[in-house]
Formats: sequence, structure tokens, C-alpha cells
Amino acid sequence: MFILESLSIHATKEEDTIKVGEALGRSLKPGDVVALKGELGAGKTVLVKGIANGLDVNGEPNSPTFVIMNAYEGRIPLYHFDFYRVSGVSELEGIGYEDYFYGAGVTVVEWADRVEEVFPESAIWIEINIPVKKNTNSNVREINIEGEEKWLSLFRSMVERVLPT
Repeated sequence: MFILESLSIHATKEEDTIKVGEALGRSLKPGDVVALKGELGAGKTVLVKGIANGLDVNGEPNSPTFVIMNAYEGRIPLYHFDFYRVSGVSELEGIGYEDYFYGAGVTVVEWADRVEEVFPESAIWIEINIPVKKNTNSNVREINIEGEEKWLSLFRSMVERVLPT
């Protein structure tokens, strides 16, 4: 059983979202699965770019909407999925998603809420929201992270170093 904790971060510009992703990438280990949720344009792919930086991936990830998954080599391999067009679990089984979820790399999934039942209990869930307030900067994002207590404590200290409160 995993004891889950949560953390909320306000990113005021795109670079902050990338910094959060970089801290996340540095804190991940092989076999970790990150499930991303958020509206279209919320910043999921921006966060993935930061995660890739934190994993020392060469190149910049693009959203794999039409191919479902892209793999990138780095300090730890990054498997970047996009479930936007996935119709159900059977489609994922056809591409062998479990080989990636339980493999030697880090798996990050955009639109994870489309097929939540495939995620392991230990998955790190991240929801990115665009706060709707009058007269606010449209680049502000609220990043809500839920993960195992021990991991989240380490991640929190890493984020505090790159985004002082």
C-alpha cells in the first residue's frame, strides 16, 4: 500500500512549468509512471519537455497524439504516451503498453484520465489547470501533484530550490 500525499505549485510562466518538469525528471527512477491530466493547452507537453531535460534526453519531445508513443534516450529512457485518441484498454494492450509501464524507463502519459484503470497504484498523478480569474496572466498554471509520500517529500525539496516561494 502506498501512502499518498499531494502538492500544489503555481507556475507563473512557461519557464516555471519547465523547471518543475526538470525537477520531476531528476527525481524519477526506472519504472516510474507519471499520469498527466489537464485541458487542451494546459501545459502537459511543456511539462514533459522539462521532464525530458531532467532525464538528460537529447532532443525535444513532441506530443505523440497520432502515434500514441514516442521513445527518447537519456540518462533513463523516456516513454512519452498520448492517450487523447485511445479508445480503450484493448487498444493499449495491442501496442504492449505494459512493456513500457513496467520497463527500464520512465513513462509519462498525457491525457491519462482517458484510461485510468491501466495505471499502477504507484503512479504519480499530475493535473495542470489554468485558473480562471479576471485580469490575470494567461500563462499562470496550477500544477497539482499526487504521489507516494517519500517521493513527494524529495520532489518538494527539489522544486523549492528552483522555484522559491
